[in-house]
Amino acid sequence: VSTQSTGFASHLRMSFPTQLNESRFVSLLEKLIGETKFLQNHPPKFIPQEDKAVAHVVETLKPFTKENGGPLSVQHISYVEGRGNVIISYPADAPDSFPTVAFVGSHLDVVPATPESWQRDPFKLVVEGDKLYGRGTTDCLGHVALLTDLFVQLAETKPKVNTKIVAVFIASEEDASIPDVGVDKLLKDGKLDFLKKGPVYWIDASDSQPCIGTASAMTWSLKVKGKLFHSGLPHKAINSIELANEVLRSVQDYFYEKFPALPQEKRYNFQVPSTMKPTQVSCSQGSLNQIPAHCTIMGDIRLTPFYDCKVVQDTLVQYVKSLSENLDQLSTRGPASKYNLPAENRKAEVELTFERDVYWGIACNIDSFGYTALAQSTEEVIGKIAPYSVGGSLPLVKDLQASGLDVQITGFGKSDVYHGDNEYCCLSDMKNAFVILTKVIQKLDAQSSK
Repeated sequence: VSTQSTGFASHLRMSFPTQLNESRFVSLLEKLIGETKFLQNHPPKFIPQEDKAVAHVVETLKPFTKENGGPLSVQHISYVEGRGNVIISYPADAPDSFPTVAFVGSHLDVVPATPESWQRDPFKLVVEGDKLYGRGTTDCLGHVALLTDLFVQLAETKPKVNTKIVAVFIASEEDASIPDVGVDKLLKDGKLDFLKKGPVYWIDASDSQPCIGTASAMTWSLKVKGKLFHSGLPHKAINSIELANEVLRSVQDYFYEKFPALPQEKRYNFQVPSTMKPTQVSCSQGSLNQIPAHCTIMGDIRLTPFYDCKVVQDTLVQYVKSLSENLDQLSTRGPASKYNLPAENRKAEVELTFERDVYWGIACNIDSFGYTALAQSTEEVIGKIAPYSVGGSLPLVKDLQASGLDVQITGFGKSDVYHGDNEYCCLSDMKNAFVILTKVIQKLDAQSSK
C-alpha cells in the first residue's frame, strides 16, 4: 500500500496541541481502570455499567464545555439505564457547511478478568516503567483516556479549524447480545449521520499501525443422524461419526474450490485466505461398544471481505442438501461401513445450518484521503508504515461503512495481550498516538481548506 505524499502540507497551527499531557492521561486512566470490575461485559453474569466510566470522562471535560464557557459539546446518550454513550465535538470555525473528522469505537466496557490468573490486580492501574497494567488499558480504556486528553487540549489551545472534530465513546462493544445499547442504536437513530462529511477512524485496534481489513465470521453446525447399533455388527449400523467426517471433507473441498484466494487479499496484506474449519465435535453418548446414531461437528468460516456471506451460506447449504441425497458417492471406512440400509429402507440424514448472527468483515478504502492522512501521519511519527489485515472480526464497523462512512481502523494498544491476562499498554505508544491523531486532524483540515 503506497503512502507517497499527495502534495499537501501538515497545515500546522501555532496553537494546536503537540503532546500528550502524561499526568492527566495517567490520572484519568487510573480512575477508569478502577471501575473495570463494574465494566465487565459477558451477560448474563456480567452486565456492564458504562456510566461509571462516563462519569470520569464527563468530569474531566466539564470545565471546557459550552455550558461552562468552553468550546466543547458533550452529549451523554443512554438507551439503557446506566449504559451511556458519549459524543464529544470541537467546533469548526466555518459557521455553516463544514467537513468532519471523527474518532469512533473506543468503548467503555471490557472483557471479564480472572484475578487469580493475573500477576497484578486487573482492576487497578499498575505502573511499571513504560508499561501501564490493568484490564482495559489496551482494549479500550487507554484509547478513551487518550482521546479525552486530546479534546481537553483542543479546548485549552482553541485552534481555529475548518473541520468539526468528533469523538464517540460507545457502550456494549465487547458483547452485543443485549441489543440497542451502543453504536448500533446510535446509528439506527441517526445520531452519527453528520459524520458522513469526513473520515471515521475506529480507534480500537492495536500495534500503532492501520488495520485495513478484517474477515467476516460465521458459525456453522453439521448434523448427522445415522443408526445406533452394537459395534460388533457394524454392517447393521450407520456410523454418524464416520459419515460426518466424510461429509465435512467434501464440504471443505467444495468451499475452497468455490471461494479461493483472491488477488485483492495480497493488496490488503491478508496472511491467509478465506477458511472453513471444524472447531468442536459431539456425539450421542453411549458405551464404547456402541456405534453412535448422532454426530454434530461445529466450526466457523472466516471470509475475506471480498466475498458475500449470504452467497457463501446459500451455496454450502444447497451443496449439503444435494450431497445428502447422494451419500453413496462418499468414501466409506472399510467393507462394513455404509450410509444407507436398503433392507430397512433407512438412510442417513445430513443437514448444514448457520447461526443467525454474522460479523461482517470490512475492506477499508485505502484509496481515500482519510486513509492517506492516517498512513502518512503514522509513518512520520513511528518511522514506518505497515498496514495489516486480520482474520479476526470487529463488530459494527461494516455497518458504519455500509451507511456511507469512510471507516478507517487503527489503535495503539498491544495485540499480544488483547483479552488476555496481565493486559497492558505502553505510555510511549500513547504519546506517539497523540501526535499521530493530531497530525491526522491537521492534514484533513488543510485539505478541507483547499
